[in-house]
Amino acid sequence: MGKREENRNAVVDWQVAMKPGERRKLEKTGPEEAAEKRKASVRAKVEHPFLYVKRHFGYAKVRYRGLWKNTQRIAVLLGFTNLLIAGRYA
Repeated sequence: MGKREENRNAVVDWQVAMKPGERRKLEKTGPEEAAEKRKASVRAKVEHPFLYVKRHFGYAKVRYRGLWKNTQRIAVLLGFTNLLIAGRYA
């Protein structure tokens, strides 16, 4: 990310995950592996609800219904997803 022209002067700590081949070369107990594990954990928590939306509700492909209708449908499906996930903890 830092190599791109528009990002060269940005003062940002990029948290981009390593490629799997590079990650396999790391020591299993090192600090770099722990950092990669934290990044993967955050990504898994963020992406998990989209699994529900795609698999349980069949919204794998956007239908061309207009921006407002698509936005409302996604909002409802993500709301139902929150209920399903919360139901596991009740």
